[in-house]
Amino acid sequence: QVQLVESGGGLVQAGGSLRLSCAASGRTFSRCAMGWFRQAPGKEREFVAAISRSGGNTYYADSVRGRFTISRDNAKNTVYLQMNSLQPEDTAAYYCAADSGGLGTSTFGYDYDYWGQGTQVTVSS
Repeated sequence: QVQLVESGGGLVQAGGSLRLSCAASGRTFSRCAMGWFRQAPGKEREFVAAISRSGGNTYYADSVRGRFTISRDNAKNTVYLQMNSLQPEDTAAYYCAADSGGLGTSTFGYDYDYWGQGTQVTVSS
């Protein structure tokens, strides 16, 4: 199975940037589409971004499109989320997820088979 560990979260001022990393262990990483989700306190988990197996296709939630960039390096078994122009409403725990189906860039959490434990991103005003 695939194990995922997120890192790179922290405290940043509004307008700042962070890059999250998701390190994967497992022999089938390159066969998985990957996604990032986030969950703020008291809120439902929401889709942020997804990337196809080869990295050729990406998809973003409207709330982050143009500010966030998802990428992957299959040789390093790592997925990234570059977050620019961060705003307080971006404050949440961010989760990396792997879709073993690998057919596209799903926005639905139920399509993802493996999840990391999350990394906290806090954006101050």
